[in-house]
Amino acid sequence: MIDSKDFSEFLANRRSTRAFKSDPVDAKIIDELLEDGLTAPSWSNTRPFLVAVASGEVRDRISKDMLERWSVGSGMTSGNLKDKIKFLFTPKAWPLSDYPIMKPYPKSLQPRARRVGKELYGLLGVARGDKKARDAQWAKNYEFFNAPVEIFVFIHKGLSVFAANDAGLFAENLMLSAHAKGLGTCAQGAVAIWPKAVHEEFVIPKGYKLIYGIAIGYPDEAEVNTFQANRIGPEEISAKAK
Repeated sequence: MIDSKDFSEFLANRRSTRAFKSDPVDAKIIDELLEDGLTAPSWSNTRPFLVAVASGEVRDRISKDMLERWSVGSGMTSGNLKDKIKFLFTPKAWPLSDYPIMKPYPKSLQPRARRVGKELYGLLGVARGDKKARDAQWAKNYEFFNAPVEIFVFIHKGLSVFAANDAGLFAENLMLSAHAKGLGTCAQGAVAIWPKAVHEEFVIPKGYKLIYGIAIGYPDEAEVNTFQANRIGPEEISAKAK
């Protein structure tokens, strides 16, 4: 039996990795991660999700494609009329995600999102008004932070929120398994902006929609990997009794 204190420390030590070594991850290890992910509970055991594992040349092509889309798409907020016109006439760069991830967060949740952004960019030395530096940092999402493997997670639209819940349970098990094996991971909503880039490399059955990606690899010793987001306490998610 695993000691409960050790397990709690193991969970607390997991963090998002935003700088990876280029060292490859053996395909057998990826299979083990997927198997561990599949031990998570599922709605009527339906497993309403699908993964596309990108490595090697496939991974590189998707990264290149997304970076090209981002280089044009980021111009929409540059304030430069030329960049905005280029964006409007480049449909490839339009954020046509399967789910509306560009919507503003609810007001009650915005403080948490703003805090993590402020603290992360503060660690990186990126000023709030420095759009060029912020865009350069955001672009690293499409390099998958140099991770050799990117797993794209799709959910079946037929089960709606229940499919998203199951995918989250699967992903958490997978990421904890990676953590146990000395690997780092980073869940990436940013890559879901352009699902077509993934569809061009994989056969995705009808009805499956891209919800996020997971970068996987061996963590680099970069300072960004020392960052740990603030973790709220149980009292902040507990409903008050009437």
